[in-house]
Amino acid sequence: MIKVNNVTKKFGDTCALDGLNMTVPKGSIYGLMGLNGAGKTTIIKHLAGFLQQDDGELTIDGQYVMDNEDLKRRVAFIPDDLYFFRSYSMNEMAKYFKGIYPCWDQERFDAMAKDFGLDTRANIGKFSKGMKKQAAFCLAMAIRPDYLILDEPVDGLDPIVRHKLWHYIMGDVADREMTVLISSHNAKEMEDVCNYIGIMSKGKMVFEGDLLEMDDVSIEELFIEKLGGNEGGEA
Repeated sequence: MIKVNNVTKKFGDTCALDGLNMTVPKGSIYGLMGLNGAGKTTIIKHLAGFLQQDDGELTIDGQYVMDNEDLKRRVAFIPDDLYFFRSYSMNEMAKYFKGIYPCWDQERFDAMAKDFGLDTRANIGKFSKGMKKQAAFCLAMAIRPDYLILDEPVDGLDPIVRHKLWHYIMGDVADREMTVLISSHNAKEMEDVCNYIGIMSKGKMVFEGDLLEMDDVSIEELFIEKLGGNEGGEA
């Protein structure tokens, strides 16, 4: 379970997170939504261990995230702005990952790369943006994470690739109770894959709930209802 309790984060005079509370149940696919500037990417970077909160607590399975290397080995994070080592191939990145993550699954990595038609010997830096995102998924899913954290995961990907990615993700949720946190602007897609939803505004959670209990209300309708009059800047 991911638990965010009254978390605050400021950047200068800007309050990015303002007493944020959030609960992501184990084995769920949780969609995090909000206007630009709501704080979605900020909280995701906290949970991935890249930022330290000013106040409040963040835990995964009851453990604090920051400086917890054992916990981080159980978490895969795919940011919107991807990064790979300069001039590395997928195979070289896979070798690096294998040395860090104890559950590395080479067979899965090879199978996914083949499924997506990626040349694992080629320089990832020369891949298109969509191919880089597919490479990131091959690497992330091959570590067999207990937690998968995604920031705008399928933007720019064609429908066939999107379908394959969701198939892999939902398969791991069903088979291993992997927990998934997804930040996205795509309400329709979130409705198709998520079973929990959280809506943020100005660093706060304005709605959090189980989609199975939301009869006859779409995520898009709920999003408009909660945020219809709000304005946001860049996240």
